[in-house]
Amino acid sequence: MIEMIEPGMLLVLGLVALIAGFIDAVAGGGGMLTVPALLSIGLPPHIALGTNKLAATFASSTAAWTYYKKQLFSPSFWKLSFIATLAGAILGTLVVDLISTEWLEKVLPLIILAAAVYTVWHPHPKGNNHELPEKCEKFARKQWLQGTTLGFYDGLAGPGTGAFWTVSNMALYRLDILMASGLAKAMNFTSNLTSLVTFAILGHINFALGLTMGVCLMLGAYIGAHSAIRFGAKFIRPVFVTVVIVLAVKLAWQAWF
Repeated sequence: MIEMIEPGMLLVLGLVALIAGFIDAVAGGGGMLTVPALLSIGLPPHIALGTNKLAATFASSTAAWTYYKKQLFSPSFWKLSFIATLAGAILGTLVVDLISTEWLEKVLPLIILAAAVYTVWHPHPKGNNHELPEKCEKFARKQWLQGTTLGFYDGLAGPGTGAFWTVSNMALYRLDILMASGLAKAMNFTSNLTSLVTFAILGHINFALGLTMGVCLMLGAYIGAHSAIRFGAKFIRPVFVTVVIVLAVKLAWQAWF
């Protein structure tokens, strides 16, 4: 528990959370820093995941609110995505104790590398083209498929969820990277909060540690979201690509070597 953690280690965890909050608000993937950090102090995996969800909810709420205030996210337009993500996150969290994630650990690096390649080479709308897609029958199906899939993944595992949201938003809806990031943060908050409640019911959270890291994540998210909005796509894309490549290499090393 938190009282058994040395002050120096707690300071390191806070610094990791601050950096993770910044990265998560800009590009997604902050959980790839915080989850290993929590595991490194000896927390059981399920407690580490639940505690990380508590901390991550702080960061995603801060980033989502910042994008919303800057009119880079419309809740009413994406309500089907909210519902689908909610359902997927509940299901993912409920089955996290029931299945082996070994296969996921080996496939995940390939998925994240594909995300990086897509972002680098696929043409996207210009950074100042903040237009919403036209609604149609396919649009509704895309929301359901995307929301349930990524919500389920975030409830089940979580690493890179924000990055997956950003990439899929650009691919499915032709959003520019700033609008895609705004939608990603809102949906990430939805799945984080849903998964957090489920983890709490299952008793898989160290609240004291999660709240402590959550404050640092909030500060990092606030700085990151404002930086992304201020400097736009020229700032987000290099950070995003760097994050996903580093995550892919890290995951591949852990899973294969």
